Amino acid sequence: MWSLFEPIHAVTYFTPQAREAFEAANLRGFWRGYFAGRAAPLGAIGPAPVTALFFGFAPSMVTRALPDVWSRATPAESLAARLAGARASLGPLLRVAGPVDEAAELLRAAASAVPTVGRALAAANAALPWPDDALGTLWHAATILREHRGDGHVAALLVSGLDGAETGVWRAAIDQRRSYLQPARGWTDEQWAAAAGRLRERGWLDETGTATKAARDAHDEIEDTTDRLSAAPWDHLGEERTARLREVLYPLARAARAALPDETPIGLPVLR
Repeated sequence: MWSLFEPIHAVTYFTPQAREAFEAANLRGFWRGYFAGRAAPLGAIGPAPVTALFFGFAPSMVTRALPDVWSRATPAESLAARLAGARASLGPLLRVAGPVDEAAELLRAAASAVPTVGRALAAANAALPWPDDALGTLWHAATILREHRGDGHVAALLVSGLDGAETGVWRAAIDQRRSYLQPARGWTDEQWAAAAGRLRERGWLDETGTATKAARDAHDEIEDTTDRLSAAPWDHLGEERTARLREVLYPLARAARAALPDETPIGLPVLR
């Protein structure tokens, strides 16, 4: 389900229409739009909580954006910009892709059932008013679900004893490129090397920097834990409606995914 709702949300970061909407709100530059748009449900928040909640970013990268973005656009203006960008991005993509109204109704039902205790980003997004159109509802539901899953994923990473830098190094050794992921998360070479040293000490990297079996087994375990922590909305929806949602959401997700870069820090699969 993540591979189907995540592309619907991710247009917020990677499409020209989303960038234009953020720029129209005085948030020029990719990272200003990203940090303002994603953090805005929390209010005019500072860098420390965002570093904690976003988890994978170097603190110095977060402090370059926050709190400066709030002098350029208020949280309310940032929220309006991200929704406008999502609508502008998804409208042309989904108009002929599939039944948006039915997908929006089912995805909203799932998103409305997410437990938010201990999940700050999911709770903040779930507390926002629902858009009054199917396209906006589809995007907002996808956003709640992805932040709910993300909050659970951070919990799984913490239980495994990982910090943000170690998580980046570990993922780069398994299924992403360091040359792409490291600058996207803002870690210096020194911070990256120190994190790699810690992972070698715990047996997750060999001397060449290659992920060991222990690291790959941990990846599977963390993903399984994340899935378990993300199960509530699908348990609520039930097998029959979840299966129908998969059916109607797939062509929409495929159209949205095709508009995104092949490589992103999110690690989205390409839908065939």
